[in-house]
Amino acid sequence: MNSTVSSSTTSASVTHFPLFMFPSTALLVVLALSISFISLSIYRIFFSPLAALPGPWYAAISDLWITTHVVRLQQCSTIQSLFERYGPVVRIGPNKVAFCDATSMRSVYCVHKFDKSNYYKSLLTNNNDHAMTTLPNAQYVVRRKAYAPHYNTPHLALFQPEIHDTTNKLMDILGRIAGKTSVDCLDLLRHFMVDVLAQTNFGSVPGALDKWAMNSKDHLSVAVYDFPKRGVLRSAVPAWAWGLISKFPNARFRQVCDSDSIMAEFVSSKLYDMRAKMQTSKYTGDSDSENCHSWSVYFNIAYSQVTMSCRIKISFRNAWVTCVDTTSTTISYFLWELSRRPDIVAKLQAEIDEVMPEKKGIPDLNILSRLPYLNAFIKEALRLYGAAPSLLERVVPSRASSSISQGDEDFDLMGYALPPGTVVSTQAWSMHRDAEIFPSPETFLPERWLAIDASEREEERLMRQDDTTINAIWSWNTSVRRSESGTNHPQSSRELGRPQLQYFRQSIRDKRKNDGDSRRICQYKLGS
Repeated sequence: MNSTVSSSTTSASVTHFPLFMFPSTALLVVLALSISFISLSIYRIFFSPLAALPGPWYAAISDLWITTHVVRLQQCSTIQSLFERYGPVVRIGPNKVAFCDATSMRSVYCVHKFDKSNYYKSLLTNNNDHAMTTLPNAQYVVRRKAYAPHYNTPHLALFQPEIHDTTNKLMDILGRIAGKTSVDCLDLLRHFMVDVLAQTNFGSVPGALDKWAMNSKDHLSVAVYDFPKRGVLRSAVPAWAWGLISKFPNARFRQVCDSDSIMAEFVSSKLYDMRAKMQTSKYTGDSDSENCHSWSVYFNIAYSQVTMSCRIKISFRNAWVTCVDTTSTTISYFLWELSRRPDIVAKLQAEIDEVMPEKKGIPDLNILSRLPYLNAFIKEALRLYGAAPSLLERVVPSRASSSISQGDEDFDLMGYALPPGTVVSTQAWSMHRDAEIFPSPETFLPERWLAIDASEREEERLMRQDDTTINAIWSWNTSVRRSESGTNHPQSSRELGRPQLQYFRQSIRDKRKNDGDSRRICQYKLGS
């Protein structure tokens, strides 16, 4: 009887317990996750090895904050504002640090040559590694050495006839437009560079410029345009989710996601054509032109026959990714600056007229390299409008695999200790806007690259400018070239850009002859 009463009492008690005393499993999970997130946030803000570094507190909690700026294409200006507020070293993520210092830049990229971060894997083409996505520096150097001879200055000079022909074709197209309508320079120059790169790599022309002139879509040019968007999107999406997101049922979105496959198909078809010519003895290699296009010469030396085909395909695709869109974007900024600076146009006219008396007689690269104001203009444009202005991430190596420090010490970055695994980076955008090196940094001033006099102080000023811009623009290239005098000279990159500028110089000459008003050149404007 007593047990019955006790059981009834217990049952009644249980029945009348409030529901909130028995939280659901979902609430328990949410509570556990909240506690975990709060604990992790407190650790990252106050107790992490990077806690002493300056920077916004919310950046220390998660990479989400900086990722939102990357997706909105605001990373460069955002990082610059952090430097202005917090100083030359800023924490921008739980494990990421950005800095703005020339000495530290040389230490990270050129002296110790830290490996790249996993961010570069977002730039894979067809899920295959190429030079840009090879993270260990030692492996990157091996890959780069295989194709680097193709882009040195003497070798590039062999392509001048092909580049000149493509340039003259571009001028003919602009001549037919004759200022009747505005021109989207970004789009036009992208098609131009597709033809140029196809000629220099394969010895054939895909006809991208002709398609542009006929207002016909060139799928290869579109793929080159889409690939950077694909890279930004893939870097912001977890690897496991990319396969699902890339299948989203939207034609334009799928085209962006498939841009690497489109480039891969083009490269593969051209490579097969080259191989077929060599096997049928139609490809003799007797002429300079044929020797120019035979990349297999370099790859046969660097790799075994088994891996050669795959390496060549990947390196060709890497060339499309790194050359076409970057060059067309940079030159478009050149033209935009010229469109609003008639004083610079006039100075370029006067200098170029002396070496270019004929409309289509484009001078040799050796002549162009000795034009002081043209070189100053290109340097200033690369300073403000370089195609790689954003962060170039590197990873602090483990103590066992590095000689950067002695004993158990961390890597010293301007007085801050960075433990192994920290992602460290700088950006050319900020390095090129250092007011101590470049007074009035936002002003486009080619004259800053010209010597005022022959004094030692003036020579030191120019050398300091050169050293800052060259290391910042080409800091991904850990084997920066130096001339015999010890001064950095990214000769190959500058020489490659000059032939592409010829069409604008020719249009300057044509407009001056027609109406004498150099400001009319502004009709070739950037598309909105």
